[in-house]
Amino acid sequence: MAEVIGVRFKEVGKVYYFDPDGQTLKKGDRVIVETVRGIECGEVAMDNREIDDEEIVKPLKKLIRTATEEDIERLTENKKKEKEAFAICQQKIANHKLEMKLVDVEYTFDGGKVLFYFTADGRVDFRELVKDLAGVFRTRIELRQIGVRDESKMLGGLGICGRPFCCSSFLGEFQPVSIKMAKEQGLSLNPTKISGACGRLMCCLKYEQNAYEHLLKITPKPGAIVETAEGAGTVVDFSLLTGKLKVQLHNNPDAPPKYFHRKEVKLVRDARIKVAREEIEALKGIEG
Repeated sequence: MAEVIGVRFKEVGKVYYFDPDGQTLKKGDRVIVETVRGIECGEVAMDNREIDDEEIVKPLKKLIRTATEEDIERLTENKKKEKEAFAICQQKIANHKLEMKLVDVEYTFDGGKVLFYFTADGRVDFRELVKDLAGVFRTRIELRQIGVRDESKMLGGLGICGRPFCCSSFLGEFQPVSIKMAKEQGLSLNPTKISGACGRLMCCLKYEQNAYEHLLKITPKPGAIVETAEGAGTVVDFSLLTGKLKVQLHNNPDAPPKYFHRKEVKLVRDARIKVAREEIEALKGIEG
């Protein structure tokens, strides 16, 4: 076991573990720590606690100090410089006629590097742009191409549910979301209904997937053969949440299907929910 604190460097970013070095900290405290990018100022997102050694990526860096008023002033100054850098970079992109969209600018805490985040449909030759920016800012320049999900996380906005984007309000890391999840949850495979503002599958499809996977294990699926009180039959439709099955009885194939609850039938042979190849092709590019 090791005592750690969790530090976040962006408002809704990944939480990284650090050694508190004997200090007791609480959520919201500003701290100075060493990262792979150098000295950074972050916010404590998880106060002191002990966790298993297996959960730690070693070596565990120690806390340097709690942030001083001077450190906070430097952060504020960096924010002002980022706004100025954003406007300058946009103008430079226009001057170089590059097919790219600037999303965000970030100064490292010590001001030794400026990171420009952008999106583009393909690869962009920005070597001349980097030289131009380096001449303006007189420091190290890094241009980093990001995906549309990262763009939504940085910019924020409202989803179709009317609430702020999950990615920009509480999701520290993106979770993989697949078309199979939408299929298993019985959702319409209409891209406009299952995609977020970023154009990828909605992150919230992941939230209930474990519950649906459990229900799929205990519920006969369409095409399954079941034994009922009225004889054997084939499941033609079902409701995972209610457990209702629509069964076509084999001894009376011309009669309308009958309804049973999953607890009222015995499974003889189950079926599988499959995503057709044409469905995959139609939705290609929206998986996250």
